[in-house]
Amino acid sequence: MAIMGNGMGIYLFIVIIIRGVLPVVIAVLLIKALLKYLNSDKKGDPVIKKSLGQVIRAHREQKGYTQEYMAEQLGVSRQAVSKWENGTTEPSTSNLFALAKLFDMPVEEFMKEIQL
Repeated sequence: MAIMGNGMGIYLFIVIIIRGVLPVVIAVLLIKALLKYLNSDKKGDPVIKKSLGQVIRAHREQKGYTQEYMAEQLGVSRQAVSKWENGTTEPSTSNLFALAKLFDMPVEEFMKEIQL
């Protein structure tokens, strides 16, 4: 009789855990999924935000430009372009506009790629 009572206690413990914990776990997973959906890009293609240096480097490489060529076009040193790309420094506002022009894109589109 004592064994049956002990077994019943374990059964009740399991039922309480399932009824109490399972809905909480499901709720947490649903909330996480909802937040992920709300924070995603609505156009279907998620845009991966990058640092300013990563964006500059990606566009430079896409255009086939060297750091030296970009530096000549912008009137800065090659080291300045290198520092922008590795994140040591950031270009001035006027250089950001010049970069967008060099990459043949509106500055707004250029800035949308940057993680703030």
